[in-house]
Amino acid sequence: MWSVDRPREAIGDFVSAVTLFGVVAVTFMMVMYALEARGRGFILAFAFGCLLSSVYGFLSGAWPFGVVEAIWTAVAVRRFVTTPRQSPEHGASADRSLH
Repeated sequence: MWSVDRPREAIGDFVSAVTLFGVVAVTFMMVMYALEARGRGFILAFAFGCLLSSVYGFLSGAWPFGVVEAIWTAVAVRRFVTTPRQSPEHGASADRSLH
């Protein structure tokens, strides 16, 4: 009996690890999405979050989710590349100096 239960425990541990990874990845992705307006770095971080979410989708067996998140990764990277860098005189520090 012990040898039969042991693989089930290992599978349960793997599922729990994948689920935890997914929760962290999707949470990170959503937080970075909410912060995108603050700068280009957050757009790149959102792309990374999408990539992590894609990996989670494939690991969990939800391959359609993995494919969609891979597409969002490409979209976010393209937005990062095409978004112009903000010059220092237009940054938040310049706004603070006016007040």
